[in-house]
Amino acid sequence: MLRKKIGDILIEKGLITTEQLNETLKEQKSSGRKLGELLVAKGLISESQLVDSISERLNIRKISLKSLVIDPQIISLVPVELARRYSLVPIFKIGETLTVAMADPLNIIAIDELRYLTKCDVKRVIATLSEINATIDEYYSVADSMNEVIGAYPARESAPRAEIRDTEIIGDQDTPVVKLVNLIITTAIRNKASDIHIEPDENELRVRYRVNGIMHKEASPPKNLQSEIISRIKVAANMDVSEKRLPQDGRLMMHVDDSDIDLRISTLPTIHGEKVVIRILDKRLLNIGLGQLGFNSTLLEKWKKLIFKKEGLILITGPTSSGKTTTLYSVLQEVNSVEKNIITIEDPVEYSLPSINQVQTNEKAGLTFASLLRSILRQNPDIMMIGEIRDGETAMMAIRASLTGHLVFSTLHTNDAPSSITRLTDMGIEKFLVASALKGVLGQRLLRTNCPHCLAEYQPQDIHIKIAGLDKSLANISFRKGLGCKKCRMTGYHGQTGIFELVDVDENMAEMIIAGESENRIRHYAAEHGYRPLFKAGLEKVMEGKVCLEELLRVISIGEDTGITDTAPQRVSVNV
Repeated sequence: MLRKKIGDILIEKGLITTEQLNETLKEQKSSGRKLGELLVAKGLISESQLVDSISERLNIRKISLKSLVIDPQIISLVPVELARRYSLVPIFKIGETLTVAMADPLNIIAIDELRYLTKCDVKRVIATLSEINATIDEYYSVADSMNEVIGAYPARESAPRAEIRDTEIIGDQDTPVVKLVNLIITTAIRNKASDIHIEPDENELRVRYRVNGIMHKEASPPKNLQSEIISRIKVAANMDVSEKRLPQDGRLMMHVDDSDIDLRISTLPTIHGEKVVIRILDKRLLNIGLGQLGFNSTLLEKWKKLIFKKEGLILITGPTSSGKTTTLYSVLQEVNSVEKNIITIEDPVEYSLPSINQVQTNEKAGLTFASLLRSILRQNPDIMMIGEIRDGETAMMAIRASLTGHLVFSTLHTNDAPSSITRLTDMGIEKFLVASALKGVLGQRLLRTNCPHCLAEYQPQDIHIKIAGLDKSLANISFRKGLGCKKCRMTGYHGQTGIFELVDVDENMAEMIIAGESENRIRHYAAEHGYRPLFKAGLEKVMEGKVCLEELLRVISIGEDTGITDTAPQRVSVNV
C-alpha cells in the first residue's frame, strides 16, 4: 500500500487547498526548497501542523522538546557542528540505542553519520525546527560552537595580515571565518541582545553582548583571526576594507529564524585594531503596543490623552538606552491613521514604519535636524517626530512648529521629566515660548525583570533597604528575585520593563514657567497634582515581584529621583 504524500494529507485535513498545493509545487521546482518548508514560509500551515503530517505519513513519533531535561552526557555524544548542520539533537540513550529528535527524519546521511560517530543504533523521533534550534542553543555553549567552527581552520601565522586578500574573506560562504561571524551574530539575536561589541585587546579579541542593558562576555575567537573577522563584517556591510584609520558606518540585513534582522555596523580605530559594534534592530519589537511597555493603567490613560492632542510639544526624556525610541515608535503607531500626515526626522532611521514618512539626517550634506524641520513644515504635516533635540536651534524650530498647529514629539537627554523644562530654557528658549508650547514630559528608565522560572522570595541586605528609605519591619512587602536557571542563563533576569513618570503642563504650571519658578517648585507642584517620580514607579514593580530592589537601585540613584525633599526624613512611602 502506497503511503499518502504530505500534500494529500494536508489537503485531507483542510489545512491547504489543491490550488495552494499546485502553486507551491511549481515554486518548489524553481527554488529547490522542500514543500513543507515553502508552505510554512508562505504562512499556509504552521510548523506544528507540518510535523504532525510528517509524523502521520512516516509513522514516526512526534515529540515536544520544551518539557524535556536532557542529560549533558547524552548531548556530548553529538558535536554541536553536526547537530546544527543536520538540525537534530540527541535526547536519550537506552542500551545501544540512541534516540534523536530530527527536523528531517528522512536524512539518511545524517543517520549514517550518527551511527558511525556514536557506534549506536539510531531511533528517530520528529520535532519542530524551532524547538530543535532552541534546544541546541540551550544545551550547547557558544564556546562549543566556536571550537567546532575554527577547529579545522588553517594556521596563517606565517602570512602577514596585510597580504590577506578580500576575496579570501568573501569568496567562499562556507569558510570558517564566515561561519564564525554568522555564529556570533545569530547567537546574539537568539539571546535577544541589543548590540554586539567586538573589541581587540593586546592579547585577545573580546566579544561582548549587551542583553537587557548589561554587557556579558562571550567566548572569544582566536586573536589571529582578528583581521579576517573584522574584514568579513566590513565587506558584508559595504564598508571600505582598506580604510583602518577612520571610523566607518554601515548596515546589512540577516535572515535569522524566519525574520529579517537589520544590523547597523560601526567601526572605531583603537591602539590594538578596529573595534566593531553591531547594533541589532529586530523589527519584531515594533509589535509592542503602549500597554506592553510597563505603564500602569492610570498613567497610560493620562499619556494617551496627551498624545492625541491636536498641537503642542511632547517630550520623552531619559539617558541613552532607556527605551525612548521604542516608546516613540509605539506612540507613532498608536496615533497613526490614514487621515494624518506624519513625518519623522531621525538619526538614523532605526525601523521602517508603514504609512509614515521617515527622513534621515545627513550632516555632511547639510541635512541637520534644524534644516530638515524648515523643509518639513512646507509639507503640511499633522504630526512630526524629531529624533532628538540636541541644540537651541532644533529646540526653537520644534517649538515654533508646535505653536503653529502641529503636534511635535521628540526626546531630550535629562535625568527626569521636571528638569526638561529647565533644559529648554538653558538652550536659550524664552520662558513664555516653553510655557505655550510644552504640553507634557514623560521620563523613563528600563529595569530588568525577574526571571519567572526561578523566582523566589528573599530578604535584601540592610544597606539596600536603608538606601531605598524602606522600613525593614514593614510586613506588607514580599521581596522577590530570580535565583538563576538555564532559562535566564543563570542571571536571574528575563526581559525588561519600563518605569515612567509624567509631568502634565497645565495652565498653573505654565504660569510658573513664565514666572521663572525653580525646578524644585515645579516638581512640588507636579507632585501635588498626581506626579509620581520614577523611584516610586519602580517601587510599585518591586512590590509586585516583577523587579528586585537591587535592580531598582542600580538604575535609579536615591539622590537622583525619589521624591524626597531636603527637609523630609530619608524615607519613601510604600503606599505607591
